[in-house]
Amino acid sequence: MTGSSPAEDGPGPRSGPRAGRVPGAAAEPGAVPAAIADAHRREWAFVLAATARVAGDLDLAEECVQDAYAAALAAWSQHGVPRNPGAWLTTTARRRAIDALRRDRVLRAKLPLLIEPDPPAAGGAPPGWEPGEEGEVIRDDRLRLIFTCCHPALAREAQVALTLRLVCGLTTVETAQAFLVSEPTMAARVTRAKKKISAARIPYRVPGEADLPDRLDAVLTVVHLLYTTGHTAPAGPDLVRADLVERAIGLARMLHALMPDEREASGLLALILLTDARRATRADACGRLLLLEEQDRSRWDRPAIAEGTALVREALRGARPGRFTLQAAIAALHAEAPSYGETDWRQVAALYDLLLRVWSSPVVALNRAVAVAMARGPAAGLAQIGELEADGRLAGYRYLPAAKADLLRRLGNREEAAQAYRDALALTDNDAERAFLARRLTEVTGLVQGAGNG
Repeated sequence: MTGSSPAEDGPGPRSGPRAGRVPGAAAEPGAVPAAIADAHRREWAFVLAATARVAGDLDLAEECVQDAYAAALAAWSQHGVPRNPGAWLTTTARRRAIDALRRDRVLRAKLPLLIEPDPPAAGGAPPGWEPGEEGEVIRDDRLRLIFTCCHPALAREAQVALTLRLVCGLTTVETAQAFLVSEPTMAARVTRAKKKISAARIPYRVPGEADLPDRLDAVLTVVHLLYTTGHTAPAGPDLVRADLVERAIGLARMLHALMPDEREASGLLALILLTDARRATRADACGRLLLLEEQDRSRWDRPAIAEGTALVREALRGARPGRFTLQAAIAALHAEAPSYGETDWRQVAALYDLLLRVWSSPVVALNRAVAVAMARGPAAGLAQIGELEADGRLAGYRYLPAAKADLLRRLGNREEAAQAYRDALALTDNDAERAFLARRLTEVTGLVQGAGNG
């Protein structure tokens, strides 16, 4: 990532399924599944958003997009992978949506006594759809769909969960982990939200400019969770999901450009830029996880840090700062410290105190405990972690036992540290994080055994 330009997933679809196809025989074995998997990561949000404009119904749009990906497996295997997979998928999905709407109209015309007709939509548009105005403030289909899903008729958690699942392409498991709930609980939330949108006939249209601030916090939350999911992938071999990170950066830039006077939009973009400036140094050449204290600060993205710190100063002007601005201020302290040891940990802890007042999150409290440990010593941080364990809201959150293990290790309590590392390992599915925790476990158990043999 560079801090000088927005990182987009690529241009929107421009051609149909036949246009731009790579000429030649059928694709080599394994090439098509890999291409479809890559298209799912990169293009899902574009394809769904474009299809929703035609379908006017999220369930129908999602079904048509899934059908398009299934059709791609057979078509691409026979004819080769198109040069623009996103265009192929979008055209196929939109055609399926149009066919479904046409079949529905025919059915309603032929069976008027069996099906009660819906009231006509404005301009003959499909039910639930309202066309955008010429002067609409948001042109990007993905951002439009995010604002649609973040409708105030839905509960806040349902807004964010639905958007992450549908628009951002996160799996139900990944979305559940972002909310610290079980997979069945999250699946039920998404299903209820989709039914509410359908039953309430919520239109697929961005609200007017004056109404955008009412939905902004939910939209910012979606982009933030999308970034954090990509920053450290919940599972898999790679530490970072670059596709999610770049998507979040692009959306954050669009939001800031759309609402430049909203300080929290500036704060979120600053937070993402300042955090992502360290991306190249978070793992070594072998993929080994490097902690903040181990990273080569000379390789941090200085243009991104300069842009982020300028945005923080801008966002801190005026009234009481919000949660994204305060997190960005914390990230700026880390980014500007000459070394890990020279970080102003007391100031970091003080900012976490302010953050807890505006956002009473147990994850924030855990981060504060780590900052307190650095400012006042491991015992002080460990006491706060004990309170969080008793609270129970972070049960199953892998970073709680990981933080506890590190503080116990620093205190020299190797046996308890080893158990905490085992607890963290049991909750961790990311390969890079598992390897790091396993190394630390080996270190502390080796020292325990060495002491016993002495």
